[in-house]
Amino acid sequence: MLWCEANQLQPLTVTRDAIKIYRHHLVQQKYKPATISLKLVTISRMYDAAMEYGLLSQNPVWGVKAPKRRGDPADSITYLTASEAQTFLQAPLTKSTPIKVLRDRFLLGLMTLEGVRSMEVYRANVGDIVRSPTGVGITVMSKRQQRVVPLIPDLVDLLDRYLLARRQAKFSTTAVTPLFINLHHPRHHIDPDREDRRLSRRGIRFVVDSYLTELNLKHGDGRTLSAHSLRHTAGTLAIQNGASLRQVQDLLGHADPKTTAIYTHIGDRWTNNPALKLGINLNPE
Repeated sequence: MLWCEANQLQPLTVTRDAIKIYRHHLVQQKYKPATISLKLVTISRMYDAAMEYGLLSQNPVWGVKAPKRRGDPADSITYLTASEAQTFLQAPLTKSTPIKVLRDRFLLGLMTLEGVRSMEVYRANVGDIVRSPTGVGITVMSKRQQRVVPLIPDLVDLLDRYLLARRQAKFSTTAVTPLFINLHHPRHHIDPDREDRRLSRRGIRFVVDSYLTELNLKHGDGRTLSAHSLRHTAGTLAIQNGASLRQVQDLLGHADPKTTAIYTHIGDRWTNNPALKLGINLNPE
């Protein structure tokens, strides 16, 4: 540990007060709270291991927490406006094959309108499609839970056309095959006895970035958009168009409503400022 060496400390003799001084050092070095938290967790695990080997009786990091994040939570949210989302979802890339256009438009629509995470898109299989008398949806798996994402009619149409194009191109659409496949691998490079090659998480990010860049939406107005920005777009536009906090929480699969509430900070603070409803005039004639 370089910090211990610079301060002439032996790691096994470090106290909790020394850890607090180290935390203050990280703050002075302009590390973000999340980075400081990660560093403290890493050091704590090292001391946990030392305790298991009988080298220490107590972990000096216990009780030392990273500083709380300050600032406007909405500052970390990047998203497409409604008009940008419309352009984004209707403009296929040039020189794309029909099957790629359908795959990409369904993928982008699923992420932008329904807020599906990149990891959930990556894990989805054809067998996860749910068809019932009430509608069509897709079962997605996150780290903590499983949920069914209901599809709007336009997305159902794109899904059906995409699956039809896959079958016509001799790609499998059995239940165990990936919902989103990599179309850049020639058919003779794919073992016919295994599932079609799954579009990787990196491939998903590439698709999103390609469209954002093609439409000059990737950078601008002090923001940089990413694949996760599409999830923020779904949450933000839903709140702005009258969806309740509970509805958006269910759609995005948030365990904590506080996570969903961040979307109410964007735009809504100006149009629905409670002070506007007081009817008090500060400039009487």
